[in-house]
Amino acid sequence: MKSTPSFAHVVFQTSQPDAMREWYSALLDAHVVYEGHGLTFLTFDDEHHRIALAHIPDLVRKPANAAVVNHVAYTFDSLESLLARYTELHAKGIEPWKPVQHGVTTSLYYEDPDGNHVELQVDNFATAAEATAYMEGPEYDADPIGVRYRPELMAEALRQGTPPRDLQTRKWALETSPELPHPMED
Repeated sequence: MKSTPSFAHVVFQTSQPDAMREWYSALLDAHVVYEGHGLTFLTFDDEHHRIALAHIPDLVRKPANAAVVNHVAYTFDSLESLLARYTELHAKGIEPWKPVQHGVTTSLYYEDPDGNHVELQVDNFATAAEATAYMEGPEYDADPIGVRYRPELMAEALRQGTPPRDLQTRKWALETSPELPHPMED
């Protein structure tokens, strides 16, 4: 019998629990299920908690050259859902740190108040097999990171009726935002 786990939650240590609670509540449309004894637990789905915050006073921000988890990613079911969340967050003053069209996903990277990175994404292929085939292909092999794009232009194109399949490509990103630097350039 094969034992396959499912992702349960992530825990962040923080000296600013209020800012982190508010930020993750906004980012993930989450709510607090418990807060006390130096802990906050949040969820956004049927799991009892997906994010935990451990309140620890006087923490220092990690240096840029530290060995750490790079980011935590959350997948939306459609480009429409991803861009609706982008629009909601934009209205609250929460902007993506780095939008990246990976080819395999359309992603928006955000930075929380403590400097942790969170990816909100949508898969660009209907099946895992199609995504894997893309990742084994020449476009991905030439640049597995991808290119930047302007999410406000993508949201507007979607509102104007451009099909998601046309927007969820590196070609569209490059055609609409050729001046943006490569994601690894900053």
